[in-house]
Amino acid sequence: MTLNKISSLGFAIFFSYILIITPAKATTECFEPVSRTIFKFNMAFDDVVLEPIAKGYNKLPNFIKVGTSNFTSNIATLLSIPNSLLQGNISQVGHATGSVLVNTTLGILGFFNPAERLGLKAHKEDVGQTLGYYGVGHGCYFVLPILGPTTVRDSFGLIADTFIDPFAHVTIREHELMGISGNDLDYFSVKGTSAIDFRAENIKNIESLEKNSIDFYSSLKSVYLQDRENKIKNSSSTEDDWGNLDN
Repeated sequence: MTLNKISSLGFAIFFSYILIITPAKATTECFEPVSRTIFKFNMAFDDVVLEPIAKGYNKLPNFIKVGTSNFTSNIATLLSIPNSLLQGNISQVGHATGSVLVNTTLGILGFFNPAERLGLKAHKEDVGQTLGYYGVGHGCYFVLPILGPTTVRDSFGLIADTFIDPFAHVTIREHELMGISGNDLDYFSVKGTSAIDFRAENIKNIESLEKNSIDFYSSLKSVYLQDRENKIKNSSSTEDDWGNLDN
C-alpha cells in the first residue's frame, strides 16, 4: 500500500473518529496507561537520540542555527496560507504569503528573514487550529510514539495538513507545483530538523519542567494543551518560552 493510500485511509478513519469523540473534554484521556507507556518510550528516545543531537546542534555557530531555524520556519509558513484562508483571515493570508515570497527570494530560500524587518508577521496555522477556530473540541488527549502529545482533533489535523500543505504536495505526495518537486526524504528531513531545532531551543525549559514536576507526564500535557489553545486564539503568551511545541 502506498503512502498516499495509507494517508487517505488514515484521514477517513480519523475523520469518522473525531465526529464521535469531539464532545469529550480536553482533559479526558483515551488510553492513559498506554499513553504513559509510550511517553516513557519517547523519553528514552529523547535521552538516547534527540537530546544528544540537540546539544551538539547548540554547539554550532549561531548564524548556522538561526539560518536553519529560519529555513524550516519559512517552509512551515506555507501551511499557514491555506489555513488562514480557511479561517477567513485575509490579512494573515497576505502576511504569510508575503513572508514566504520575500524570505524565499531576498532571504535566499528562507535562511534569512527580511520579511520580519518589513513588518510581515506570519502566525503558524494548521488544520488542528482551523478546526479549533470553528469550535471543534480537542477530543481526548493521548501520546503518539516519537511525535509526542496530541489530541483527536490535532491528530486528524496532522493528517489533513498533508492534503493542503504545498510542501507536502511536492514531497510526500509527489506532485509538481510551479515546476518544483521533491521526495519523502526532503519532507522528513525538514520535519526532523525542525524537531531538533525545537529541542535545542528548549533544553533548559524541558529540564526545568522535569525537575520541578511531581508528574512530568501531566506537566507536559498541561503545557501542550495550553499552547494549542493560545495558538488557536493567536496568542503569543507561551511562544517566547516554548517556541513552537508542535513538531
